[in-house]
Amino acid sequence: MHLTRFRLNTARTGARRLLESPQRLHAAVQFGFPEVLAGHGADDTPADQPRALWRLDHISRAEAHLYVVSQSEPDLTHLVEQAGWPHRAATTGEPGWQTHHYRPFLNRLAKGDTFAFRLTANPVHSVRRHAGEPTKRTAHVTPRHQLGWLTKRQEAAGFRLLSRENPPATGRPEDGYEVVVHNRRDLSFTKSAPPVGKRAAPVTLVTVTFDGRLEVTDPEALRRTLTLGLGKAKAYGCGLMTLAPLP
Repeated sequence: MHLTRFRLNTARTGARRLLESPQRLHAAVQFGFPEVLAGHGADDTPADQPRALWRLDHISRAEAHLYVVSQSEPDLTHLVEQAGWPHRAATTGEPGWQTHHYRPFLNRLAKGDTFAFRLTANPVHSVRRHAGEPTKRTAHVTPRHQLGWLTKRQEAAGFRLLSRENPPATGRPEDGYEVVVHNRRDLSFTKSAPPVGKRAAPVTLVTVTFDGRLEVTDPEALRRTLTLGLGKAKAYGCGLMTLAPLP
C-alpha cells in the first residue's frame, strides 16, 4: 500500500480545470497507474482492477493538496505537467509528488491509539416516500445528521469518536464529540462516459469534510477503512480517511 500527496499549482489552467470537476480529477488519478485500463468512466472500474482512493484538501484559496491511497505506487508525471511545477521537477530531479509506503504505519495501529483524522464523505441514507415504493438514496444535508451518519459507522469502521471533556450546554448530541463538520459541497454533473446504448445519467452529490479525533477500537477493521474507504461516491473523492499524530 502507498500514500501519496500531490500539491496542485492553482495558478495553472490545468489545475483549475481539475479542481472544478471530480470526474476529471478521478480520471487523472486513475491514469497514474499503468495497470488500470484506459477508457473507463468514474464508476465502471473493472472489479479485477485496483481502485485508488483520493481526496482533495483545500488548504487555502491558493493551495490544494491531492491525497491518494493505492495498492501500487503511482506515476503522476502527467499531473506535474498539467497542474504542478514541471520546470522545478526537471531541474531538481524530484518527481513533483511524495509517495510513502503505507503498510508499516497500518501495521503499527493498535487498540487504544488516538489520532487526529480527516475524512471527506458522502453521507446518505435510504428513504421511502410512499408505502410500496422502492427506497431512494438521499443525502444528509445538516451537520447534525451528517455527524449521525458517521457515528453509526464508527464501530464497524474500527474506531470511536472522542468526546469533548467540556461540551457546550446546547443539548445537541453532535456537540459532544471532538469533530467539526465543514466544507459542504453540492455537486451536480453528468457522467461523461455512459455505457453503450444508454443516455448520460445526471449525478448529484453532497459532500462534507469531518475533522476530529478518534480512538482505535479494532485495528484490523480500521486498516480496511483506511485502505478501502468509508461510504459512497469513492470515485468522486469521497471515503478516504487519513490519520495524524495528536499534538
